[in-house]
Amino acid sequence: MPTLTRAQVRAVEHLAIQGLGIPGIVLMENAARHVADAVGELLSDDLDLPCREAEIVVVCGGGNNGGDGLAAARHLHNHGARVAVFLARPPEDFQGDAATNYQIVRNMGLEMIPILDAQAVERVRPRWQKAHVLVDALLGTGFSGQVRGNLAPAIAQINAVRDGGVKVVAIDVPSGLDCDTGTPSNATVQADVTVTFVAVKPGLAAPGAGAYVGELVVAEIGVPPEIVERVRAESGLNQPRP
Repeated sequence: MPTLTRAQVRAVEHLAIQGLGIPGIVLMENAARHVADAVGELLSDDLDLPCREAEIVVVCGGGNNGGDGLAAARHLHNHGARVAVFLARPPEDFQGDAATNYQIVRNMGLEMIPILDAQAVERVRPRWQKAHVLVDALLGTGFSGQVRGNLAPAIAQINAVRDGGVKVVAIDVPSGLDCDTGTPSNATVQADVTVTFVAVKPGLAAPGAGAYVGELVVAEIGVPPEIVERVRAESGLNQPRP
């Protein structure tokens, strides 16, 4: 299965959006549907629970990863789940497609709770402990280095409630894991399922990464395979067979 690095993912998205004219929000919507489907399958297969009886927590950072989480929250609500969204970044940090999804979720009246510091993260622990599934939408493929600020205690709490039986679904990459190298940071989500988009990222298949990735699902979100092949060829990754 082909892989795409962080830089190649950006190139693929640029070609899809700017070259073909696929709106970014269409890609986000497709990604969110796959996340919602993965949550539904986890509920059915592992917990024998229909979505309409489930308590779902979605923890969102800024950027498009948080936008994916907001869009997934909409779909899970539409499937009948009881969904609560926890915002690790203030609403004004959302831009573009992520801001659009924030506004839709707000207009729908879904519960949104800010967790902007460690104390706020600790206060919501009882809510997270009662969830059947927690969706990690904090940090995506753009992350590298160290997790800072309120995100580190949020990740620690995600792992703590997972230890208590809550299932965790990560969007694109477990927060805190470097998508190129598979190196965990000072705070890294341990997921039961990771739904990544377009192609596997090298770090997700790296030795030792499985402890954080869990089951890996590669979701097609509307990017033509020719674009992926073009980016890989330009990177020297698509070599002809001997």
